[in-house]
Amino acid sequence: MPRTDLPVVSGGLRIKPALALGSWLAFMPKGAGAVAMGDLVLTEREYTGVIARLQQGGVGQTAVHKHLPEHSPAVWWTHIHAEGDPVEIARTVKAALALTGTPPEGSGAATRELALDTAAIRRTLGHGGKVNGGVYQVSIPRAEIIRAGGIELPASMGTATALNFQPTGRGRAAINGDFVMTAAEVQPVIAALKANAIQVVALHNHMLDEEPRLFFMHFWANDDPVMLARGLRAALDQTNSTLP
Repeated sequence: MPRTDLPVVSGGLRIKPALALGSWLAFMPKGAGAVAMGDLVLTEREYTGVIARLQQGGVGQTAVHKHLPEHSPAVWWTHIHAEGDPVEIARTVKAALALTGTPPEGSGAATRELALDTAAIRRTLGHGGKVNGGVYQVSIPRAEIIRAGGIELPASMGTATALNFQPTGRGRAAINGDFVMTAAEVQPVIAALKANAIQVVALHNHMLDEEPRLFFMHFWANDDPVMLARGLRAALDQTNSTLP
């Protein structure tokens, strides 16, 4: 659910929703109902009312934080979790989103060919991606089984490392996303990113009871995309990710 309504600027760049401004919600069966997890992109003006409406419908919050360095207007990323009747969960989230400027389905920007050498990025990372909303998106699952709430969580429930590239002109690209790490991987990943001039924006959790315990690290840079891909691959090599 991209926030195409928000003219967010970070580092002097207009941020495309597919880079960092996509709200999402995923469902999977659990018992007679479902578990739902997601992340909502909210402005500071929207935040209080949205949280109140989610709580009213039994949808909880598991993290509130930033994904981008200094940016305007101010945005908060709010991770949510709920269990029960999936239709009731969906109704609650829809009612909460109605309190925001989130556009209706189908109002996103059309996908066009990027001014970006995605083949070179793919070779460097060792993992392919897709073009979405003017951004090259790469999702890399972890190799081990991740459990929470008594069920196995697939990568589509928010347990995969996300690496996004937005062309910014003159052969450059901005990168944003998050690494999914165990505790032992955090410092090696920070060191690898720092060695490659990639800024660490935030380090935090997204869930409450997952096993193994996971940490999420958001990052930022704007430079030659293949060079940045090399730095991201160096950091990926410090994690237990599904890479060749």
